[in-house]
Amino acid sequence: MLTNDRYSNYQSPFSERYASKEMCRLFSDQYKFSVWRKLWIALAEAEMELGLKAITAEQIEEMRRFQDTINFDRAREFEKKFRHDVMSHVHAYGEQCPKARPIIHLGATSAYVQDNTELIQMREGMHIIFTKLVNAVNILSTHAMAYKDQPTLSFTHFQPAQPTTVGKRMCLWTQDWVFDVEELEMRIKGLRFHGVKGTTGTQASFMALFNNNTDKVKKLEELVARKMGFDSHYAVTGQTYSRKIDSQIAFSLAGIAQSAYKFSNDMRLLQHMKEMEEPFEEEQIGSSAMAYKRNPMRCERIAAIARYVLCNSLNPAFTAASQWFERTLDDSANKRIAISEAFLAVDSILNIVLNVVSGMKVYHSVINRHLADELPFMVTENILMEAVNAGGDRQELHEGIRKHSMEAARIVKEEGSKNDLLERIAQDPLFSKIKSKLKDISNPDRLVGRAPQQVEEFVSQVVAPLLKRHSACIDKKHIPVLHV
Repeated sequence: MLTNDRYSNYQSPFSERYASKEMCRLFSDQYKFSVWRKLWIALAEAEMELGLKAITAEQIEEMRRFQDTINFDRAREFEKKFRHDVMSHVHAYGEQCPKARPIIHLGATSAYVQDNTELIQMREGMHIIFTKLVNAVNILSTHAMAYKDQPTLSFTHFQPAQPTTVGKRMCLWTQDWVFDVEELEMRIKGLRFHGVKGTTGTQASFMALFNNNTDKVKKLEELVARKMGFDSHYAVTGQTYSRKIDSQIAFSLAGIAQSAYKFSNDMRLLQHMKEMEEPFEEEQIGSSAMAYKRNPMRCERIAAIARYVLCNSLNPAFTAASQWFERTLDDSANKRIAISEAFLAVDSILNIVLNVVSGMKVYHSVINRHLADELPFMVTENILMEAVNAGGDRQELHEGIRKHSMEAARIVKEEGSKNDLLERIAQDPLFSKIKSKLKDISNPDRLVGRAPQQVEEFVSQVVAPLLKRHSACIDKKHIPVLHV
């Protein structure tokens, strides 16, 4: 039987279906081992610049020629022999660079390439996610302003509550992502280079190379950090940087998943009520059996992947908690799965989020009808106050409203009729003095409080400064499409 390797081996849904090409590339073998080689080049350059005679410019030039040309097959062969991934690549690189072979990885331990590469991947991954988050905030806040005046039923306990506006609800979603942007800003700013620390973090091997010259060893670490694009490095490490860093970043990513999950759940409920809807393509099939279905499959996928991220965030936490002394290796296999998949998963979530917020539809007529169905009950207190001010007896008025409300509720529930509470009140002599005011009292625009102003204030005072600060991240082609 003929087989195709692509279809006879497990393929990750993240790389095959959900994550972006840029995020998949970031956690690819090509990227990882190219960075290993960049780190070996940076180390050799810095050692030469600080006077180490064993290293020559010719060796470094040879290393540069093969920086991105990874001989993967040879590395795999060496790993079968050595059972050590770093040494397998040292030897594979050395075969391509025979002149540089004696000085590759000089003074370093495995964590030098592994940990520094992982920090670089996480930094770049956070930048990719950060850009998508900023665009999500930009698009959704634009929608919020467009719908700031559209009254809608709000819900507490998923029961109808006092009206809000569609734009105000959108601000609640946006604010969660603003919190995530601020959290990620802090993580990116605080991330440092592991450094050039040696076997147990004491830099003893480099002190030996430089004849116990402390200044040169300190300078070496600063030089390599700068060559790799970092302004600072961690002051102390064991063999590895603290795995608490991974845990903190994983929880920051989980925070984004929480925000997206909440948004997707609200959208799914709104789509059930036919008030709002995620994009639905012209030839999209909602169900294999029920041809009429328009399932919220994008938001359901957000929720599904978000659950994975939330569960996965515990992996780095357990790893950080269970490390022994200067290092144990039980972090390695877990870390290479948990960290990469956290980034791939959150990237996948944000790809869908951007699709949903860019093409979401708002159905004003349905929103207004649902509001009209519930509004009479919500304005009874306003009616009571107005009637008392017109000279009525509060207790009589209250009893009248109570009876009319019970009967209106009965015919809605038992007969499926429309809510006629306002008509009943208008026909009751008890309320004759305010009959002409009932329409104005029940105007939903009067019942949303400061919601429209809150939208304006939130967007101008919170969102606008954030977008200005990160204007370079905004995709100018990603102009929100308002579907009415």
